[in-house]
Amino acid sequence: MRRAVGALLAGAAVTVAGCSAPPDPAITFYADGETAHAEPLIYCDALLRECDEGAEPVRLKVRPGRPVQVSLPADVSETPWALNVQYRTPDGRQPLRQQVFTNGKQHAYTVTPPSPDHQVLVVEIQQLGAAYAADERGNPIVDENGQPQLVVRGVWSLQVDPA
Repeated sequence: MRRAVGALLAGAAVTVAGCSAPPDPAITFYADGETAHAEPLIYCDALLRECDEGAEPVRLKVRPGRPVQVSLPADVSETPWALNVQYRTPDGRQPLRQQVFTNGKQHAYTVTPPSPDHQVLVVEIQQLGAAYAADERGNPIVDENGQPQLVVRGVWSLQVDPA
């Protein structure tokens, strides 16, 4: 009888473990010989009905002028996603640049500062969802090309400690 109960409990544990949701995707950042794996700050289903929050931005020390490499899992890279980068210029300004990828084929990206004197400060990945932004009447908010503005469903962030 004990063997039967033990086998039943073991089978139930395997069944429960097999039914659990897959983990949220992680993004890998690499710079100056160091690696950081970032969990999402927020991650929602594609229609933004259910969201998980809680991770903190990851940190890496990066010297001025040095690149930051970003590696994305297929769960993110095969959907539309945006890369936001903030630099500090030699004169102290902190411009923000954004690039959007929609072809599902960009699985990695290297952030290269514009000059050896520019310091990368923040690298952020935003995965876009299937939901779109709407006004108070429920009408889609569109861009200059008439395309609906998609809403961000996941955010991963690298905060740079200047080295």
